[in-house]
Amino acid sequence: MHEDRPADAATGISGLDDVLNGGLARGRVFLLEGSPGTGKTTIAAQFLMAGSAAGERTLYITLSETEDELRGTADSHGWALDDVEIFELVPPESLLDEEQQQSLLYSSDLELGETTRRIFKAFERVKPDRVVLDSLSEIRLLAQSSLRYRRQILALKHYFARLDTTVLMLDDLTTETLDKTVHSVAHGVIRLEELSPEYGSERRRLRVIKYRGRRFRGGFHDFAIEHGGVRVFPRLVSAEHKKSISREPVSSGSVELDALLGGGIERGSSVLILGPAGTGKSLLTLSFVQSAVARGERTAMFVFDEEIGLLIDRARGLGVNLEEMVENKTLVLEQVDAAELTPGELSHRVRECVEVHGAQTVIIDSLNGYQASMPGESALVLHLHEMLQYLNRQGVSTFLTVAQHGLVGTMSAPVDVTYLADTVMLLRYFEAAGRIRRAISVIKKRSGAHEDTIREYQIGGRGVTLGAPLTGFQGVLKGTPVLSGDADLLKRSDA
Repeated sequence: MHEDRPADAATGISGLDDVLNGGLARGRVFLLEGSPGTGKTTIAAQFLMAGSAAGERTLYITLSETEDELRGTADSHGWALDDVEIFELVPPESLLDEEQQQSLLYSSDLELGETTRRIFKAFERVKPDRVVLDSLSEIRLLAQSSLRYRRQILALKHYFARLDTTVLMLDDLTTETLDKTVHSVAHGVIRLEELSPEYGSERRRLRVIKYRGRRFRGGFHDFAIEHGGVRVFPRLVSAEHKKSISREPVSSGSVELDALLGGGIERGSSVLILGPAGTGKSLLTLSFVQSAVARGERTAMFVFDEEIGLLIDRARGLGVNLEEMVENKTLVLEQVDAAELTPGELSHRVRECVEVHGAQTVIIDSLNGYQASMPGESALVLHLHEMLQYLNRQGVSTFLTVAQHGLVGTMSAPVDVTYLADTVMLLRYFEAAGRIRRAISVIKKRSGAHEDTIREYQIGGRGVTLGAPLTGFQGVLKGTPVLSGDADLLKRSDA
C-alpha cells in the first residue's frame, strides 16, 4: 500500500526493535502476552505513536479499558494520543437490557457477532496501517469454545491482512486454561514477565517465543517501565562486538606496582582484586583511574557498596579529585543500587559508557554488590563472562573487586570468578611487630610474566605505595607470618 515505507514497522522502543531484528513485519498479526501489570498497554501505545510519527494511520481498539483510562495512562508518561484513533468497544445497550435479551439463543452468540461487526466497522472507517486489539480475553470469553475462538481469530487475521495492516493483539493471560490457539495463528509472539524478588522492586523481562521467517535475539531480555515509556535492555552477546585493538601495556602510575605487574596492565584485559574488607581494594582501583585520566583517557566507575560522597572524600585524602574528573567529563561515576537494578540494565549502562562516552577503563566495585542484583550465582558468572568478553573486544581495561569473608587466615569469596579474569591481585592483612599491616601479590597474569614476590603496601597521602619484597617472612598470605630472615625490613619500610 505504501511502497516507500520501511519493510518493518518499528515499535518505537529501540531495545525491542533490536531484539526483533528490525521491528514487526508489516501486514502480519503479532501477539503480545503477559499477566496484568507487565506493560502490554504501554508497549502498544508506543507502537501506535511510532506509526503516527511516521505518518501512518493508527487505531486502538479497546475492549477492556475505557478511552479515559488509556488517555490517563498516556498522560502519566507525558504523551498525547491525539494522532491515535481510539475505539472504545463496549457492549451495545440492547445486550445489556434484560428485557430485550434473547432466551432461545445464548447471549454470547449475539455478543460475539456484534463485537466482530463493530470491529470491522471501525476498521473500515479508519483504514489504519497499524491496529492494536486490547484484549483477546474478552473475545475468548464470548467465544466460549476453543473451536469458535480459533475461527474468530482466523477471521480477524484474514480481514486485517487484506489491506496490509500490522496488527498487535494483547492477551492478559487471565483465563483458567492456557490456550495456545493464537500462538499458532500469529506471525510472532512476545511474552512479558514480571518477577518479584524477596527484596527490592519488581523485575520485568521479555522473550520472543516465535517469529516466522526472522532471526531474532533469543533468550530473556530485561526491561523497565519508566516515565516516558518502556526501555528494553537487549541481552549482551559479546561475539557481536568484535574490533581490532592494540594490546600495549598501560601504566598504573606507580613504578613499584608496574614492576609487580610485570610492566603494567595490557589494554583490553581484566583485573580482579581480591581481599577482605578494608584492605584498600577501592582505593587501589583509584590509582588506575587517575593514571588513565592523566593519559587523556575517559573512565567509568560503578560503585555498589559505598556511598559516592564518602568515596569522593576518601579519594580527596589520597590526592585524587573525582569531582573534578566528573566535571571535566573524563569520569562517569555511578552509584548502583543492587536492589533496584537488573543485570541487563547494568550491561546497558556499561555499553553506553564505552560506546557513547568512549570509556577505556571500567571499574566495578564490587562483585559482591553485583551478585546481589543477580537471580543466582550461575547467572552471575554468565553475565560477567559476556561483559568481560565484550569489554575485552572493545579494548577496555576492566577492574573488578571482590570482598572476601574474614580478615585473617583462610578466606572465601561469595563467588569464584578468578578463572574469568586475566590478572588476579591478592590483598591481605598480616600482623608483625605489634601492628596490622597489608600485603599485596599478583597470583595470576595471562598476558605475560609478573613478580612472584609478596610486598607490603601502605595507603596514605601519596596514594598506594609499595615496599620491598617481604623475603624475611613465611605465611604472610595466611595472615600469620613467621619471621625467617631480616627483621629490620619492616622498620625500613615504616621509615
